[in-house]
Amino acid sequence: MEEGFAIWANPSSPHAEGRKAKAALEDARERCKNALGWEGELIFTSGASEAAALALVHANAGARLVSLVEHDCILGTVPDAENLPMGRNGAPDLEILAEAVDRERPLVAVQHVNSETGTIQDYAQIAPIVAGASGLSLADCAQSAGKLAIPLLADMAILSAHKFGGPIGVGALLVKDFAMLKPSGGHERGYRRGTENLPDVMGMAAALENSDWATLPDERAAFLGKFDGMRQVIGEQVDYILPLMHPTMSAQALLIRLDAMGFAVSAGSACSSGSMKPSRVLQAFGLDADTARRTIRVSLGWNTTSEELDAFAAAWSSLG
Repeated sequence: MEEGFAIWANPSSPHAEGRKAKAALEDARERCKNALGWEGELIFTSGASEAAALALVHANAGARLVSLVEHDCILGTVPDAENLPMGRNGAPDLEILAEAVDRERPLVAVQHVNSETGTIQDYAQIAPIVAGASGLSLADCAQSAGKLAIPLLADMAILSAHKFGGPIGVGALLVKDFAMLKPSGGHERGYRRGTENLPDVMGMAAALENSDWATLPDERAAFLGKFDGMRQVIGEQVDYILPLMHPTMSAQALLIRLDAMGFAVSAGSACSSGSMKPSRVLQAFGLDADTARRTIRVSLGWNTTSEELDAFAAAWSSLG
């Protein structure tokens, strides 16, 4: 990022400084693609929300279909989209999906890794169904890029740099072919508005290349094992997002108690009109309202240490 600030100029400008910035931008683009194993195109954005909007609003597709457990940035962008229910084991109902895509080139959005439960979706099953109907598949990889291999079968994918240790305010939309999108601006080959954020783009490339998520696998496994019986197991899940249920305390009470102990967790519920409601995502995964109200989301960062894992386990035990 310091290098990017030192050479910053508008990469779209034709002068020497602009051409130098453009060269650094394109170098970072190729580095990101290589780190992800992506052979298609990459459009830099201000984060996952903008990437989602680019795909959902400008895709050359017909109906928009989204799973019921998508992030709010997906549902908020296309509030009139058709919702796909979840089937067994935390996966979309594939029979309903096959029926739903039987129309003129739909765009289907399904998270690769769910942000509340860590449930992994199997794109080896989802993508062929969508492709068989000449549709487009959009994978929200904000919770998986830099940690897991992204689903290369997807036609488009969303990422956010700060989720894998990069700077905030930068992300990308991966797209197999620009023909899948309608141009929407003067930058990024004409597919995005707004001057490119060169320093953050370079920071994002460096973070992807230096991702060390493979460290502490044994410690994470041991950590998860301490919560058997309290974990909400919903399909195949990653080892860095833990939906954790307390037998008696509400998610809000847990958040307050744990925050006082020095732990930043999030509640699996949202406040609406002054009343606490259980998470729509947890309920869509099949949890009853009472269980959802007592479930929090514990996520491990790229810089979480084994000592911090032990300290959290001890703090949880002290809650009674």
